[in-house]
Amino acid sequence: MRIRVLFVAAALTCTIALPKQGTALPVQEAEDDPIRVLVSRLTLDNYKTTLKGLTQFGDRRQGTQRNRDAVDWIEEQLKAVGCTNTERITYDFDPAPPTARTGRGGRGGPPVEPDLTTATGGLVGRNGDGPGGSSIYGYRARTGVNRDLDAQPDERIRELNREEPVNGERTDVYCTKVGTTRPNEMYIIGAHMDGHGVNEAVNDDGSGTALVMELARIFSAPDVETDVSIRFALWNNEETGTNGAEAYVVQRRELQGIENPAGSGQYPEPTWLAMIQHDMMLWDHGAPRADGTVSRNQRPEADVNIEFQSDSEFAEASMKLAFVFKAAADAYNTDYPATVGPHMTNTDSRQFMNFIPAISLRENERGAQTGGGWNPTWHTPLDVWTTFTDDDFRLGLNAAQTTLSAVSGLTGARLSGR
Repeated sequence: MRIRVLFVAAALTCTIALPKQGTALPVQEAEDDPIRVLVSRLTLDNYKTTLKGLTQFGDRRQGTQRNRDAVDWIEEQLKAVGCTNTERITYDFDPAPPTARTGRGGRGGPPVEPDLTTATGGLVGRNGDGPGGSSIYGYRARTGVNRDLDAQPDERIRELNREEPVNGERTDVYCTKVGTTRPNEMYIIGAHMDGHGVNEAVNDDGSGTALVMELARIFSAPDVETDVSIRFALWNNEETGTNGAEAYVVQRRELQGIENPAGSGQYPEPTWLAMIQHDMMLWDHGAPRADGTVSRNQRPEADVNIEFQSDSEFAEASMKLAFVFKAAADAYNTDYPATVGPHMTNTDSRQFMNFIPAISLRENERGAQTGGGWNPTWHTPLDVWTTFTDDDFRLGLNAAQTTLSAVSGLTGARLSGR
């Protein structure tokens, strides 16, 4: 069965055919179902190998050589798996010098030494402090960005991250699976490749970057065809305010659907149908306890969070798209379910949400949970390979299954010769 979506850009409307509420998404037998075959090509080992490769560049902080080297490496990997038509967006990032900061996020502050089994930096309430930092949202841990090299106990990782960023030219990299019958339309699958915090940026956002690269590998296989084009985009400068995604929108939005050269059947910027972002995919260990500690293990209720933004221009269409993704997860995910929420914040898909339907996939609700300190690895020295277990990596793999199966249905993916 194909999940079909019709986006009518001129009317700014979106009609999505969904299964009736309370019914399961029909699934063909494995041997007759191209989506199930494609999902089977996603493996934990491949996902981990791609993610591990990203760790060689430390936190990949924008404006550094390690960031530029990572962009080059990502492009090489995309070409190696068959997504050979890689391109780059180039833009300048020239912010004013930062003001002096102190405390957890500042260079001059005390070392940040978060620990999974000790207090996560103090508890804070919201809408009024309760006993021990509790509130109507439960216990909430402090969050911030580590800038202190000495807070990273691993000497090798400290040295990887020693160089400070400088203003100047930045690049995003992307490649495209060209559709066979509707090459003039496309879905954008994205993640940000930069990070910070004096770490290896495994979760934020190596986990999303590896996911997009794995999907590029599978869709680029010579026996895979799609009706609609798919673009695999790795944004830069997300951590400074989604500047890389913004540059893409500014430079490419007016080029949509233009055949170039005329009559060639080639569309350098196919018309955008939707944008799907992936940002922090591994950690769903639950809320901080009363003493500030966080569980070492995934919670039994762990899930893939699919979020749309309720106040965007395309809120209704984005919501419908999110439920298409949930239906796909219900049918094809192997370990973790998916849920839908209305608060897509602080990630690259927000740059697209007022032009096309846009959703993001995450490990947690971004505002209420990640923003409430549920993840002690967020922008801290703990975001390193050794922090995570296969249960964590498997959550990222299931997010990949969600997007792969949903986009396969939306684009009419099929296997040649079947």
